Amino acid sequence: MPVILLIRHGENDYVKTNRLAGRLQGVHLNQNGQKQAQALAENLRAAPIKAVYSSPLERALETAAPIAQVLGLEVQPRDGLIEVDIGEWQDQRIKALTRTKLWKVVQRAPSRMRFPGGEMFADAQYRICRELDAIAGTHDPKDLLACVSHADPIKLAVAFFLGMPLDTFQRLSIAPASITAIHLGETGCQLLRLNCEISITFPKS
Repeated sequence: MPVILLIRHGENDYVKTNRLAGRLQGVHLNQNGQKQAQALAENLRAAPIKAVYSSPLERALETAAPIAQVLGLEVQPRDGLIEVDIGEWQDQRIKALTRTKLWKVVQRAPSRMRFPGGEMFADAQYRICRELDAIAGTHDPKDLLACVSHADPIKLAVAFFLGMPLDTFQRLSIAPASITAIHLGETGCQLLRLNCEISITFPKS
């Protein structure tokens, strides 16, 4: 199975001001996020990436575009890579949400969490992992792929493929414009890199 680079989108003003964008439309990379996307593209220019996939949200597409451009590829949007549906928490400030009872559930027992008007973490984890498996299944085992997504979906995917309990996934950290690399093997998953901004190496077949 291929090596997949899970790339979080670059910075936007919601990240900068500690607000939750969720699935809001019209959230674009800010100036720093654009620089991060260009730096990612330069970092990956020589990588033998066979395809670039992305969440359909603007901030992800704007991160994926420079990567695809330097590689001579097209960005392929995939709905399964989209952000967790946080429902009524969209456009809310994290500082205010930390005062709610549900915030403790999000942090300590996320397997039980359903966002008001949104989805459960468990459903989001199933969605993202099913999407990654489907993407991997269309490529040769030696291929290197790039998938641009969001912090929580990436953390959920890593937790699942490593066999971590869902309630521990919040212990992982995924920064804007970071790269996490996983090798999806037929008998298991190998985590090659987590939350880094350096060039990626992957195991020889």
